[in-house]
Amino acid sequence: MAFRDAAHIFQRLRNGTVPDRGLDAFAVGIEKHRKELQRKLEEVRGGEGDVKFLRGGYGCGKTFMANLVIQDAKERGFATSFVVVSDNDLHFYKFDELYGKVVTALSTPSCPHDALADILDRWIGGIEEGLLELGAGEDDPDLDQKVLAKLDEQLTGHTGGRVPPDMGRVVRKVFELKQAGRPQEATALISWLSGSANVAAGVKNLAGIKGDIESSDSMSYLRGILEIVKSAGYKGLVIVIDEAETILRMRGDVRHKSLNAIRQIVDAASTYPGLLWVFTGTPTFFDDRQGVKGVEALHARIKYELFNGVASLRQPQLGLVPFDSERLLKVALKLRSLHPDLAPEEAERRLPTELIEKLVKRVSDGFHGDVGVVPRQFLRTFVNILDLLADDPEQEAAKLLGFEPAALTPEEEAVMAGRKLDELPPDDGFGGSSVSM
Repeated sequence: MAFRDAAHIFQRLRNGTVPDRGLDAFAVGIEKHRKELQRKLEEVRGGEGDVKFLRGGYGCGKTFMANLVIQDAKERGFATSFVVVSDNDLHFYKFDELYGKVVTALSTPSCPHDALADILDRWIGGIEEGLLELGAGEDDPDLDQKVLAKLDEQLTGHTGGRVPPDMGRVVRKVFELKQAGRPQEATALISWLSGSANVAAGVKNLAGIKGDIESSDSMSYLRGILEIVKSAGYKGLVIVIDEAETILRMRGDVRHKSLNAIRQIVDAASTYPGLLWVFTGTPTFFDDRQGVKGVEALHARIKYELFNGVASLRQPQLGLVPFDSERLLKVALKLRSLHPDLAPEEAERRLPTELIEKLVKRVSDGFHGDVGVVPRQFLRTFVNILDLLADDPEQEAAKLLGFEPAALTPEEEAVMAGRKLDELPPDDGFGGSSVSM
């Protein structure tokens, strides 16, 4: 593994968060689940549209798995978008807000952030190259008009004419402004197309549009974005919606509308060929009457079924399993060999496997044997131990094995106090924040 990737992994783990890359380095015990998601990616790459739900309790690695889906999707030629549900700045039932979050979070292997402008450039560049291959000359005075005609043809043809007229106007004007050497105005229109409500009226007038993208039209705009992504050469689009259980903390009417919005997405998924939605949520989100189970139409479509205690990985909900001591040990052994400032041989000599086993046991005992909630705290502690060994050649690992969890989350505090993670507080507030890992 490259030094830069290893350094990134350790920096993220120090902060208790999931790395953006290098996930293969410590993806253990989830091979079957990953294979199922890769199968789903292949279906979508072949022209299907679908939704998959990652189901797991605290510490099951939902966010890790969601990031792994993003990594695998990019390796297969997809554009991606990763959105975390928030009860502060995302009312999920307002599709214009959802659309804005999805589009501003667009990512590709060549453009990891805010990728819409790059995707548009690739699409337009591909059209220009195609015209040149067909015999058009670079100095052809009608070349720009031919490009505009192709833009209209592809955007309208590939969507069956189901994109709003304003979208076509904006795409055309973006191209014209760039050709005229007016990149700032083109960038402002791209911001409008990304769902921004802060674009000046004068710029919008250039494209003959008024107002902003409305909730009622936003999913049609998303259809257009999907086709632009594919026309730019990508195999499709994967959208991750992480921490869907946050919806349960919202006011009753907002919660119900948001759950119904998910139902609408599920119902329409097959009409968006090349688009895969991936939601993550806790068992409570799916099974409680205040969650998915309380919206019968949604529950009937995505319910989680066990057959003599066994769940098919291919059903809409993919059940993730919590960490156990063996899996935690395997992750630690992988990380031990990857520290950017500690040679693998030295790391193994100074932190032998038997000491790591003792650390796993001590951490597990601290959480009453509930290893499922351990990973975030364990990995942060383990990384700190490796850092100390790297910083001081005289440091002894055996003296560093005391474990005192710091900055515990409410979920971790609940386990240490012997409470159940799924217990509802008296005010039905679903207090506490979801944590990666």
